[in-house]
Amino acid sequence: MAEVASKSEAQSNARGIPVAPFVDRVEDYITTRADVEPALRKFQEMISKYQFMEVNTQRRALSLRDKIPDIQKTLDTVRFLKVRKDSTEPFETNFELNDTLYAKAKVTAGEDVYLWLGANVMLSYPIDEAEELLVGKLSAAKGSLDNCEEDLDFLRQQITTLEVNTARLYNWDVTMKRKEREAIESGEKA
Repeated sequence: MAEVASKSEAQSNARGIPVAPFVDRVEDYITTRADVEPALRKFQEMISKYQFMEVNTQRRALSLRDKIPDIQKTLDTVRFLKVRKDSTEPFETNFELNDTLYAKAKVTAGEDVYLWLGANVMLSYPIDEAEELLVGKLSAAKGSLDNCEEDLDFLRQQITTLEVNTARLYNWDVTMKRKEREAIESGEKA
């Protein structure tokens, strides 16, 4: 049992999530019925850990799905201002104050833009630097989302593997109990 566990724990995906052991033959994994309960507990504990990681990864992916359109919208606005920065004529626009609240304003494009960084922090950036920053943030967010999706698929596979292992161990235990009971009954008849 220790050999199979140590080999599988050394393997992991690109972000360090360990690979669940696969029990092909129960007899190679456990030797006696006394080993069944500890192995089942270990598998249940591992399933719980994978489910915890899955929930956290789903939350992270949901957060990224919300942030990516906002970053893209800000990047589009910065690019629009970059195109208009040489124009001296102001243009009229609607500022989003809240999800459903907008204000009209006349804007003259300048050399700087102010980016809301979160945590009550807003900084002034030259337009080119702002665009570069937003492109970097957008690509990082998309890369993180891809990693989350990949991790979710990986975690689902590991949970399925452990559920199959649990079923195999349980079925093996039931089969061994039945064989012991049949051996006892045949011994009583003789």
